[in-house]
Amino acid sequence: MTALDRAWWKEAVVYQIYPRSFNDSDGDGLGDIPGIVEKVDYLDSLGVDCVWLNPVYESPGVDNGYDISDYRAIMDEFGTMADWKELRDALHERGIRLIMDLVVNHTSDEHAWFVNSRSSKDAEYREYYWWREGRTPEGTGLDPDDYDTPADVDEVPPNNWDSFFGGPAWTYDDQTGEWYLHLFDERMPDVNWETADLREELFEMMEWWLDNGIDGFRMDVINLISKPDGLPDGEDPTAIVKGVDKFTNGPRVHDYLSELHDRVLEGTDSMTVGEMAELSIEEAKRYVGEDGDGMSMVFTFDHMRLDMTDAGRWSYRESSPRELKETMTHWQDGLADEGWNSLFLNNHDEPRQVSRFGDVGEGYRRESAKLLATVLHTLRGTPYIYQGEELGMTNYPFDSLDEIRDVDTIKNVRAAQKSGQLDEDDVMDLVRYRTRDNARTPMQWDDSEHAGFTDGTPWMPVNPNKDTINAEDARNDPDSVWHYYRDLIDLRTERDVVVYGEYDLRLPEHESLWVYTRTLETDDGEDTLLVVLNFGNDETEFEPPADLVGESAEILISNYDTDVNAVEQTTLRPWEARVYDLA
Repeated sequence: MTALDRAWWKEAVVYQIYPRSFNDSDGDGLGDIPGIVEKVDYLDSLGVDCVWLNPVYESPGVDNGYDISDYRAIMDEFGTMADWKELRDALHERGIRLIMDLVVNHTSDEHAWFVNSRSSKDAEYREYYWWREGRTPEGTGLDPDDYDTPADVDEVPPNNWDSFFGGPAWTYDDQTGEWYLHLFDERMPDVNWETADLREELFEMMEWWLDNGIDGFRMDVINLISKPDGLPDGEDPTAIVKGVDKFTNGPRVHDYLSELHDRVLEGTDSMTVGEMAELSIEEAKRYVGEDGDGMSMVFTFDHMRLDMTDAGRWSYRESSPRELKETMTHWQDGLADEGWNSLFLNNHDEPRQVSRFGDVGEGYRRESAKLLATVLHTLRGTPYIYQGEELGMTNYPFDSLDEIRDVDTIKNVRAAQKSGQLDEDDVMDLVRYRTRDNARTPMQWDDSEHAGFTDGTPWMPVNPNKDTINAEDARNDPDSVWHYYRDLIDLRTERDVVVYGEYDLRLPEHESLWVYTRTLETDDGEDTLLVVLNFGNDETEFEPPADLVGESAEILISNYDTDVNAVEQTTLRPWEARVYDLA
């Protein structure tokens, strides 16, 4: 047997916690760190190996913590540093690691660096951010009326870049008469990684967190940190966000991340996962490959864009199971020999996976939730569970845009309405389907008034289906989605083939079946699993690949009552998932 290139983060199952919505300990309607401490035994019972904690740093909360004003302090509404240390220790005592979400592409406009930076053109921290003079409108194609500038200022931004949150990526600042760059909200200015002192401050901060016992970082939008020389206009006429062709995977991003690795991560047993938009497999290898920048893995989003048109996130097209299969197989094959995959179908920025990829309208919520879990836990890579996913939680039935808290949704929808891209009649259908707030409704712990999340008034409404979808009922029901997740996590722990086995797609042309084997060479021969998934509400005939017909097999896990002793032709039930043991 070839020695496995083992790493704890390859074998781990990561559980993502969005603190504001997980568990409220003090009745103020907001989740907090002591509330997470109260639920550590729940995480231990589920069997997860690592927690990814969304930002809990000091922040004014414009983007729910992704606008950091102090990297070394805890936001008051979440608790104290003592509370955080109690959580760290409680997790570590149970063998659960902790990685922190880290945002180093931008800060809050309330960060001391930016407050100083905007005070004058000669400020000590001026070069920590992107400050530039504006341009005269002539020849730019930009309209001064589209920008919020004083009446006596007749100029447009330094370039035509857009913000991911809608509108321009530049804001005019009265105090110094220059513009600053923000690829997200105007209160979230981008930091300038070209400034060596800025990089040193960030590296020291990361070392400080590692010294405080964390096990790694999830790096927010990390492939945006390098901007091109001269900050040229975006040139891609098809880009929904102008400039994305210029500021994504910039010219020095690999230099910066290699420096970060050598300066901070080298010699530590830490995990890093980078969130990266607009990424190809060849580019991904430069970040995570053997000769790459030293990142453990990246989050990629090709499979999360299948239900969008060329108009971007605030559009919709119906995608097929075959497209999902082909897209994820593309990444399975592409990183098979160099790199590592992250496996997810939802997170804090995406709607609930069972509402998006499964079935919630025809009575197969439970079956489809289990099938999606089977995909994520039997492909090659590290599975990520987003809080509530293990219960099969669904999207919220929003009635009005007034119920939405998410700044990204509000700004983009308003911009799309203004441009005529969104018809008024279609707005709420798309918002209900797409908004990030679907993932941010409170965790459903029981069927009480506020689902056991809080004794007060929750910051976001609780999904009314908490009466039938909640952790208490799920843990008491041996056939629940929750117990199925436990079984998948146990399988991953028990069988190296689930983690390290080669992936081989079978029946690639089938429209609704996703069939693949996982194979690992062992001292006793080959260890092989066959995974068979029926995506859809219809019964489907499964005709096994010719080389597997009649092979001795048993079912390791399935979302239906199933018993076999060989791989044979069979009729699969709606959303049926089977994992055969061919060893």
